[in-house]
Amino acid sequence: MTATIQFSRGIDEEAIPDVRLTRSKDGSSGTATFRFDNPKALASDTTQEITGMYMIDEEGELSTQDVKGKFVNGQPTALEAVYYMQSEEEWDRFMRFMERYAEEHGLEFSKS
Repeated sequence: MTATIQFSRGIDEEAIPDVRLTRSKDGSSGTATFRFDNPKALASDTTQEITGMYMIDEEGELSTQDVKGKFVNGQPTALEAVYYMQSEEEWDRFMRFMERYAEEHGLEFSKS
């Protein structure tokens, strides 16, 4: 099974996101902010409703309902989603998903 991101169940998002991670100093919580420029989910021919962001891989599914659209001159141009992690276990699970997703989609990690 491949690692994929969906905004509507059953429809894989093709746009590759910019992902920014933050983590508390004690490692007990963190956030991942995804930005998708011109995602397929916002295409004019798409009739599917965006119900959240679903990160799906061989271990199961991670999801967030914190998804916002970005508009320029009334036209949708981007989606931003924030995934919150409340424990070290959730952080580790998210990182395993991201390692699979990055490997399959050619992403690389760089520290700021």
